[in-house]
Amino acid sequence: MSWKDKLGLVHIYTGNGKGKTTAAFGLAVRMLGSGGKVAIVQFMKAPKVYGEQKKIEECGALIESFGLPKFVHGKPTDEDIEAAKRALERARELVSSGEWDLVILDEVCVALGFNMLSVDEVREIIDAKAPHTELVLTGRYCPEELFELADYVTEMREVKHPYQRGILARRGVEY
Repeated sequence: MSWKDKLGLVHIYTGNGKGKTTAAFGLAVRMLGSGGKVAIVQFMKAPKVYGEQKKIEECGALIESFGLPKFVHGKPTDEDIEAAKRALERARELVSSGEWDLVILDEVCVALGFNMLSVDEVREIIDAKAPHTELVLTGRYCPEELFELADYVTEMREVKHPYQRGILARRGVEY
């Protein structure tokens, strides 16, 4: 049985706790190790900044990052919104192509939370998914309307975090 004969399901990894992208990339490694093809679209993350980007590419995944080299705080700029729209269009192409066994839309839920995208736009991508493609959406602020379209919904809950003690993001752990 080939990958094309398997059922692809939809995952959401959301919540305020750490580990959403980490869980998605763990699934990517598992898929790559099983002979599957993986594509990752990163919303709101600049290319060549985060530790996972280079290594996952070396493992054989396609990874494309559409964020600008700054964080979005408060109201996104027109450039931020334009980058999110480009990421969304690329995600639509990859998810519907049938070429990929796993597609990860990393931080797409954050883009939704900042109103850079609409729930309907993301719903359209889920609806257009090739039948065998496993699809993962990550990020805080996932609207509950998307939960009904998912097969897995995991909420990472923050119980304790070093940020609470003033410890900033550390290379290799948070980025």
